[in-house]
Amino acid sequence: MKPFSVHHCTVLDKYNFLSFDNFVNFKNACFVYKVLNGLAPPPLQEFIKRKTVSGMATRAMARGDCHVPYRRTKFAKTVLSVKGTKYWNSLPSSIRETPTLATFKLHLKQWLKENQCVIMLLFGVSSRLLNVGEQGHMALLGHSLAAYISVLDRERLRKLTTRILSDTTMWLCRLFRYENGSACFHDDDRDGLVKVCRLVINARYQEYASEGYTVLSSKQPIIYQSASCRPGLAQHLCTQLGLPLSSLCTVPCNTVFGSQHQMDVALLEKLIKEDKEAGKLPLLLIANAGTPGAGHTDKLGRLRDLCDQYSLWLHVEGVNLATLALGEVTSAIMAATRSDSMTLTPGQWLGLPAVTAVTLYRHEDPALSLAAGLTPSQPVDKLRALPLWLSLQHLGHSGVVQKFRHATSLVEDELKSPVVLFKFSQEMSAGEGLTLWTLGEQLAQLVPTSGVDVVELEEEGTCVRFSPLVTAAVLGTQQEDVEDLVVKLMEVVPVMDSTLCLIQDFREQTHRHSPSLRYIEEHSWPGLGAVRYEPQADGMDEIRRKQELEKINTELLKKLQELDTDIIFSSGSEFGREEDCIFVGMVTEDVDVCELVDTIAALGRDIVESGRLLENMTEVVRKGILEAELQLQKANEEKLIEEGMLRQLPLVGSVLNWFSPVQSSIKGRTFNLAAGSLDSTEVTYSTKAQAGKLSLQDAPTSSSKRLPGSITHLV
Repeated sequence: MKPFSVHHCTVLDKYNFLSFDNFVNFKNACFVYKVLNGLAPPPLQEFIKRKTVSGMATRAMARGDCHVPYRRTKFAKTVLSVKGTKYWNSLPSSIRETPTLATFKLHLKQWLKENQCVIMLLFGVSSRLLNVGEQGHMALLGHSLAAYISVLDRERLRKLTTRILSDTTMWLCRLFRYENGSACFHDDDRDGLVKVCRLVINARYQEYASEGYTVLSSKQPIIYQSASCRPGLAQHLCTQLGLPLSSLCTVPCNTVFGSQHQMDVALLEKLIKEDKEAGKLPLLLIANAGTPGAGHTDKLGRLRDLCDQYSLWLHVEGVNLATLALGEVTSAIMAATRSDSMTLTPGQWLGLPAVTAVTLYRHEDPALSLAAGLTPSQPVDKLRALPLWLSLQHLGHSGVVQKFRHATSLVEDELKSPVVLFKFSQEMSAGEGLTLWTLGEQLAQLVPTSGVDVVELEEEGTCVRFSPLVTAAVLGTQQEDVEDLVVKLMEVVPVMDSTLCLIQDFREQTHRHSPSLRYIEEHSWPGLGAVRYEPQADGMDEIRRKQELEKINTELLKKLQELDTDIIFSSGSEFGREEDCIFVGMVTEDVDVCELVDTIAALGRDIVESGRLLENMTEVVRKGILEAELQLQKANEEKLIEEGMLRQLPLVGSVLNWFSPVQSSIKGRTFNLAAGSLDSTEVTYSTKAQAGKLSLQDAPTSSSKRLPGSITHLV
């Protein structure tokens, strides 16, 4: 296929053809229908007329014939070659061949609605991809375009990538109020901090470029981080930089004044003084503008002053940095603009798939930035900014701000902290962890677009978190989803509350039925509790006992699941190490726990008793079969004695039996389960024979006569 000319691109872009994010799209499919059937707007029809191959097609188009064969026009062939013939042919012929545009729209709407899953499979598009929005598709287009641009000649590539990088850097610095900054684009959001550390090491150790790590032995560099930083960040830094873990200093958070998730500034200053006195070099401080767990912001203003006092590099990261783009910004977040560097994740905040993270920094020596890897040395590396460049072009400044404002508006205190955490009261801390995990999972399933998750905090324990700045753009969270989340929360919480209140009663009622019913301690189970029915097993080995327990509790679980109740019973194998248990789910406050436990115990007893009855019956049947075999064997021996040896010979026995037949004296045996007795089958056969004779006598016949004292003959 030949590439589009400039004229092609201009005309097609005018009619929004190049903005196809998916061919199976109602608006775009209708546009193609118009093109293929001569119903396009007049300027486009003139363009098609100039591009037709045959005079017949030209005349047909000129007279407005809507049934022009689409394969007769170069433009239509270009349409099919651009998106692929399979896209158009995937539509049913009944839709493609509809005579009018109105009918085509009606049928296409219905088909798209009924075949959404088929469309995903046909075009390799997942449901998540369908929700990324237009800006997400622009980002995906940027990745493909970057691969295409990378094959250009070096000079054109250099000019293009330099323009893309400079424009994106300028837009980001203006958007996030970071004046005179440079930008580093990286796939891993931790790599920017690694490169910043290399930059600071090169700047503070003059001989580092020539001597390497040996210069660090004179003064060990120290990196400070808050105890609320994301796990593994500092360890990753030490691994990438080749520094020992002793170069990492974790600063505790406040314990008396302020937030328990903010760095203790006074303690930090004390640690810095101690390190300087020990001959170490305080190098860099990692601060949070939105901790990973609770979304709290450190006192960035005081930290900035402290870093200026002791010549530390201040690096800031966190989700709250996104609020710098809003019109109203709190002073705590505004202080982040005075930092030496900060890491942004615009792809996550704007819902852009596979878009790089960005680290903005200020440094005057470009040579050190190049040595640290902050400045790309190859033009191809600068193409990492292309997807973000396209997305920012598409959204514009107002579009980016609108997305951030929408995300923050989903929480009540939108400026102070765009992260909402909630948990159960301290009075119920015993079952708090398991309940909150279940609550978070249930809410995520009931309202998947809300983006709620569960976090473990050091002081607060397990909490449910709602962070729309991180999830709203990706999931498309709206105000209706938040309202739905509140409704579901009000439905689920009372059930969990009542379950926590009834756990102790359930434990006590289970102990009342001991030892047959045993309560199992499973703290990981988010329900009423777990029990196991254990009948007495005297004289039974361990293997047989386990098999018996498994059989009884499996049958008991099956019977409980058949009950007409809202309570969920399960085996719970994924929650605990105990085997052969019955896990009772959450219950409402109107559930009678005593009756519930009595029902479980009664069903268990019934299963055990029925099992014992079956075992007894099996033993009786087995003994009856053995006795019947002995009697039949004895009868067979008596028959041999009565008939003699000659009748047992093959040929002689047949002749003797022909001259003098012998009636068989061996009778079968029947086993009466009710009486437990073994009887002969002679009585049974005689009874059936009499019944058969009576039925024959009562049956009407058309070809026989009944004579006194004679046998009835049937013809």
